[in-house]
Amino acid sequence: MEGDRIRQTFVRFFEERGHKVVPSSSLISPNPSILFTTAGMMQFIPYFLGVEEPPYPRAASVQKAFRANDIDNVGHTARHFTFFEMLGNFSFGDYFKKEAIAFAYQLITEGYGIDPERLWTTVYEEDEESVGFWADVGIPSSRIDRRGKFDEHGEPANFWWTHTAGPCGPCSEIFVDRGSKYGPDGGPAVDEERFLEIWNLVFIQDECDEGSNVIRELPKKNIDTGSSLERVAMVLQGTDSAFDTDLLRPLVESAESVTGRRYLKDERDDVSLRIIADHGRATSFLIADGVLPSNAGRGYVLRLMLRRMVTHARRLGVERPVMDQLVETTVQLMGDAYPELTANKALVLQVAASEEERFAATLRKGFETLEQSIGSSGEPGDVLSGEVAFKLHDTYGFPLELTLELAAERGLGVDTEGFTRLMDEQRRRAQRAGKKSEPAEAALGEIAQAAGHTEFLGYEKLSSEGHVVGLAQDGSRAQTAGEGASVRFVLDRTPFYPEGGGQVGDRGIVRTTGGVIEVADTRPGPGGTIVHEGVVTTGEVREGDEAEATVDGSRREATARSHTATHVLHHTVRQALGEHARQAGSLVEPGRVRFDFTHFEAVSRPALEEIEYVANSRLSQDQPVRAYETTLEFARSEGAIALFGEKYGDIVRVVEVGDYSIELCRGTHVRHTGEVALLRLIAEGSIGSGIRRVEALTGPDALKHVNVERRLLEEVMEAVGSGDLSQTPERVRQAMARIKQLESELGKIRKGERQREVERLASQAIDVGGVALVVAKLDGQEADELRETAMALRDRLGKGIHGAAVLGTAGGGRALLVAACTNKLVSRGVTAPALLEHAAKAIGGGAGGKPGLAFAGGGLAEALPSALADIPGRLEALLGAGG
Repeated sequence: MEGDRIRQTFVRFFEERGHKVVPSSSLISPNPSILFTTAGMMQFIPYFLGVEEPPYPRAASVQKAFRANDIDNVGHTARHFTFFEMLGNFSFGDYFKKEAIAFAYQLITEGYGIDPERLWTTVYEEDEESVGFWADVGIPSSRIDRRGKFDEHGEPANFWWTHTAGPCGPCSEIFVDRGSKYGPDGGPAVDEERFLEIWNLVFIQDECDEGSNVIRELPKKNIDTGSSLERVAMVLQGTDSAFDTDLLRPLVESAESVTGRRYLKDERDDVSLRIIADHGRATSFLIADGVLPSNAGRGYVLRLMLRRMVTHARRLGVERPVMDQLVETTVQLMGDAYPELTANKALVLQVAASEEERFAATLRKGFETLEQSIGSSGEPGDVLSGEVAFKLHDTYGFPLELTLELAAERGLGVDTEGFTRLMDEQRRRAQRAGKKSEPAEAALGEIAQAAGHTEFLGYEKLSSEGHVVGLAQDGSRAQTAGEGASVRFVLDRTPFYPEGGGQVGDRGIVRTTGGVIEVADTRPGPGGTIVHEGVVTTGEVREGDEAEATVDGSRREATARSHTATHVLHHTVRQALGEHARQAGSLVEPGRVRFDFTHFEAVSRPALEEIEYVANSRLSQDQPVRAYETTLEFARSEGAIALFGEKYGDIVRVVEVGDYSIELCRGTHVRHTGEVALLRLIAEGSIGSGIRRVEALTGPDALKHVNVERRLLEEVMEAVGSGDLSQTPERVRQAMARIKQLESELGKIRKGERQREVERLASQAIDVGGVALVVAKLDGQEADELRETAMALRDRLGKGIHGAAVLGTAGGGRALLVAACTNKLVSRGVTAPALLEHAAKAIGGGAGGKPGLAFAGGGLAEALPSALADIPGRLEALLGAGG
């Protein structure tokens, strides 16, 4: 049974049993505290927790999933991959253990045709119900293993949670016996290569903290299951490895083609080929979903994988780019099932090519570092430190196995324990950094569960009446809040737009029967609520109060101008630079736009001017801006652009600008483009690999900027004596050339004066123990001038004799000292810092620098004369000490 048929069989089975087939969500996790979508259940978490009412009682999906914790295992086993497809069925308080177990058994034995005698299951050690239900469908007790929450290695066993606070519960796993050629008998407790897990049934009945400690029982008992399509394919296609199935074998063949190596000929080569195949597929999907290389978060994981893939290709002797063919194969294999791959193919190819080129130079530096470290490690049998191995991994993207291989070729070992310790420390730092401590979230979740979805009225109104249905203060739910209190609150209906899609949240005033709240921000909350944040400025606010909510109208209008301008700018940028130039982020504020897009070189000034001109031409046409709701399928058929990382339901809001721009958007807009008036691009630059940013002003703010530029230009014209704008640039160039000429002439004059000053000071040198010493206070000299004079004196005194110069100056309440010693004097043990040591303390500072040149500064300017007077004695003491 091929992969496509397995998908179809799974989906059809559950669709026939009343499950709503839900599209896969993005690989970018909807939970901000989790980087990636690791399971099919993640888009349903609000339903499990009871903070949102599910639109259907049961669902099924084929979910794109990515697990970064499996990266180091990829290539070394038959069953680990980073990206995989998870088949899942879900119940939101509809059915529970009995039905879930019966569905799974029926699909496996009848739908897939797997012999029931090959099935084993594991259950949570306290879950007697599941044991009974497995017995009911025909699994004997001898093939049911009981397991605890964790296994003997401390890893999660038969209890599932997201490893962050959220829904959890005991689980029951289904294994298939692949036969004696894969390992010993005895069930999954003995060997999980022979007994391959293909499905995990999770009984979501509790909520727990990040450590899996149960906090409360959920209001409904739910089902969440996950079955790896790749593992099911291994069983149904009878392959030794997932990389031999039709899902991954074409990618392995692409890796063979790129590298010239043959699969299953050499185990070390096989590991590299599997890594190239897996990472090629995974990175294609990540980029297509809007993840771009960076040095933090998701982007760091993507960059690490791309670099890991390239280093394995280099290990196999490939010096040219490798991603192109892997991307082409991924799109060919999976583009029908996941249209975003096809739609974003050009972007994936460009991001991959840019990152490979960028990594080439880094890779060379990494090899140099490794060679230097190996060269300093001594004889064969020595050990390369864990610090070096970690640096190669963290800075240059070297997988540990590559470092091990290269070190082994030179007869060296590697301190893997030290490497592992440093990796663990880094993971702990990342986990601490990734944890978001937000005490009010629990209170807001409680409010959402009680209040339900907030009705948004802001598309039609800027003012509306409603009720305060929830109030939070100091991280806890509150019944009242008095004057001066900072609060978060939820209304049953509101005109306030919650931050989203790049658009900032609304501000304004909410008047209740007992008080007034000045709203400083509005954002989306749990369970479809809209959370207002502000300060009680008058009276007292109570939960349940009637409320009149009024948005700051001028601010909203300015924001709407910016949002419509962003859509026009997006379309214009894509038309000017190519379809790959997709929006990668934005900030829409009153009068200001920050727009990020995918592109791989700086946008030239002429191109920016053309983009600005075309965008303003479109705005001036005063075409209508239409917003309407429709199905996601219809919107896509009309060519509507969806933003990376955004989650869309079956019904979406579409914004059309004129007859050229159509995007999925929940933001607020003007009614005609002419209301924007003006768009002014003010900056362009890079914010990361393959990402450019333009900043722009809109409406009156753009006009103000134009007026500021005009005033500055008029001042420049006046300064250079130009009455004609067209002549001003040439006048400025002439003035700059004249200034440079005068500076050059002045420099020559100062050099001559300095030389005469040096000769004068040298003639005043005193003899201290056979050393020519110049000590002088020079008024009005800056630090650089003092340094240059001291160095010139040192060179003058260094002609055949031992010499030193100590110069000082004072100004602005501070004193500065510079000392310069000839090489001959330094060779006698007298250095410039040592010569200044006592004088520096006298002026309230310390001395530092190189042996031949040192500086000191302090706030006791009045002590400068006495500090200089002590220099001869200090030199004499140093000469005596140094012989």
